[in-house]
Amino acid sequence: MIQSLGLVIPCYNEELVLPLLFERLITFKSQIQQELKIIFIDDGSRDKTWEMLENFCSLHTENAAAIKLSRNFGHQTAVSAGLKYIQADVIGVLDADLQDPPELFIEMMKKVDEGFHVIYAVRQNRKENFILKFAYWLFYRILKKVANIDMALDSGDFCLMTKDVVYWINQMPEHNRFVRGLRGWVGFKQIGIPYDRAGRAAGETKYSFRKLMGLAMDGLISFSSVPLKFSGWLGVSAAIVGLLYLIEEFVKYFWFERPPSGWASMVGIIVFFGGVQLMMMGIFGQYLGRIFDEVKQRPIFIPEKMSGFLNSAPD
Repeated sequence: MIQSLGLVIPCYNEELVLPLLFERLITFKSQIQQELKIIFIDDGSRDKTWEMLENFCSLHTENAAAIKLSRNFGHQTAVSAGLKYIQADVIGVLDADLQDPPELFIEMMKKVDEGFHVIYAVRQNRKENFILKFAYWLFYRILKKVANIDMALDSGDFCLMTKDVVYWINQMPEHNRFVRGLRGWVGFKQIGIPYDRAGRAAGETKYSFRKLMGLAMDGLISFSSVPLKFSGWLGVSAAIVGLLYLIEEFVKYFWFERPPSGWASMVGIIVFFGGVQLMMMGIFGQYLGRIFDEVKQRPIFIPEKMSGFLNSAPD
């Protein structure tokens, strides 16, 4: 029987949507029987997000707390910070923009009673433009194909996990976090629940195209060695093509007495294979850069302030 529900809500410059979020959470609390614990993580906001979170937590000290990070560490790190401090029987991850309905946690908790440890929400009828929706669709299918674990399709960080799953996620020290991948790597019994994802309730998205590409790279590189294997396959293919071209030129010269020709084509081939080599070096660099991040062993995040039921000094 679930006695308590914990929510982790990362926030970054969300002053426009926070009043709507607070109202929604208060309503949600009245709809459940479990004790509700909420941890907001201010990921280096530059607006009034922290002041609003502090005020809300001061009014709901028993149920709400907030952590202000010393700078912007990124969405996945902010989620990880919340998972470290939350204490509850089951823990949910929810974005502050209200694209994901907190009321869905009621249905998710029923699945926990059925024996599931991870219940992730499967996005349907997204409100983004066609190009972005196609990019998401393609990314999830590529990741599922190449990943060394079973990755859920069309599922973001919006999920509910038992405390056992969260415990093991907290034991993973990697800096380039991809929480939905860590969630899948842990294992246990998992199930997806489809839902219609709404548009943002207020404000603008904080995930730029560059950040989305970075998140995609974190997912691909953290959970697959296929890019490295692809580099090897590409190198072998390039070597075979080059060898065949040389054989052709030798045959022309010794058997048909035709001197090598095609200066433009040779330059094109050299430029092409030079580009292939640079691309492979870039792939190696992505893996090497992540190794460099890990061996420094810096803390994943730095909490600057806390409020609500977490007003004591950080561990």
